[in-house]
Amino acid sequence: MNCEVCQLKELEVEHFEIREVLRCILHTIVFHRALGLVRPKDIDLELFEITYVQCGDIELEKKIDEKIEQFVSWVEKHPNKKSQICLSFYEVKSKQQLWFSHKNERLYWEQWHVNLTVAQHQKGHPGKPHHPKVIVDPGESAPEERSMRRAALEASLREVLFQIIKFVNEKKDHVPLIPEGIYFPYEITIPSSSDSAFGMDMLKRMLQTPPPPMLS
Repeated sequence: MNCEVCQLKELEVEHFEIREVLRCILHTIVFHRALGLVRPKDIDLELFEITYVQCGDIELEKKIDEKIEQFVSWVEKHPNKKSQICLSFYEVKSKQQLWFSHKNERLYWEQWHVNLTVAQHQKGHPGKPHHPKVIVDPGESAPEERSMRRAALEASLREVLFQIIKFVNEKKDHVPLIPEGIYFPYEITIPSSSDSAFGMDMLKRMLQTPPPPMLS
């Protein structure tokens, strides 16, 4: 089966930026692969002048947040390492093994690789650059440098969002027939707790969602 792979632009983030950046990227991907009737919800980022769209599904938000928290825990144990989160879409096919038995098989048709480097700088939450009186320790970057770094990250995050939209609009032939429900089956993969190198021994932790009821 043809599996299209999209390698998203690598982003360098600080620890306190991980959650917002990943929510923005993962929800954007899922929204553009959602089917049927959804209730779009605009989300304004706190750290960046960016608005993205969620599907308005509480269970989906909860599961993505759970996966992000697992990733944050991995980052805390493996500082200053490149990391990758993989969001995969797949079909479930029944495969006959013997005369009388069948086995469900996952056929992956699309994978999104979210590439992050987490810089270990300030652990606090400085807020947006225009907030007054940001106190900087002697070992930290000057406010001007932090503002420039934040602006560069915001521009890169916008590039990633446009990369997602461009990929979705251009790559359509591999998308399977519409399943029941609103979402294609998917899973999110993060590095395992034993990983010590980028891209090694990825542990798959399933986030398969049952088809939610159609919204009225």
